[in-house]
Amino acid sequence: MRYAAKWPEYAKQWDRMRVKASRRPELTEYAQYAIQHKEAYREIQQRTGVDWCHVAVIHRRESNGRFDRYLGNGESLKRKTLLVPKGRGPFSSFLDGAIDALHIDGLDDIKDWRLEKILYYCELFNGPGYANRGIPSPYLWGGTNIQSKGKYVADGKWNPNAMDSQPGCAPILQLIAGIDTSVTFVRES
Repeated sequence: MRYAAKWPEYAKQWDRMRVKASRRPELTEYAQYAIQHKEAYREIQQRTGVDWCHVAVIHRRESNGRFDRYLGNGESLKRKTLLVPKGRGPFSSFLDGAIDALHIDGLDDIKDWRLEKILYYCELFNGPGYANRGIPSPYLWGGTNIQSKGKYVADGKWNPNAMDSQPGCAPILQLIAGIDTSVTFVRES
């Protein structure tokens, strides 16, 4: 999955994305939660260079925003992880685990965080399985008009009829920017 091929697709999807009315209150609440914890996410941004909003939406998706969980897969910080990425931890704090998760995926090496690149690395953080199947990743688009049926119900286990009920990263990003006027996204061109 190459960024040069994916970013135009993300740009089009973002521009036509609409949050489903039935999901708007829930996703707005998640955006507000992210903003309430902005300082914790900004500390991670200062240590890794990864945009705080990006960290916040991955945190929501991976562990429902729990600060006692590993950013890489939502498992407890108190023991080695059993899910992908396996064998990480234990960690003494959410900050330490988040820095580790972002580092092992190489996100701390990225310097230019345009919106489309945030979406790309959100999808890569979860894995390219949806892109390989030619469908929009619910990890990005859950709760929007872009989402379609099909879900990995476990690592490597595909169900074409399942609908992912978790929130997508993209609508939460959009709602964060709508609530917090200091958040603006640079777009790819």
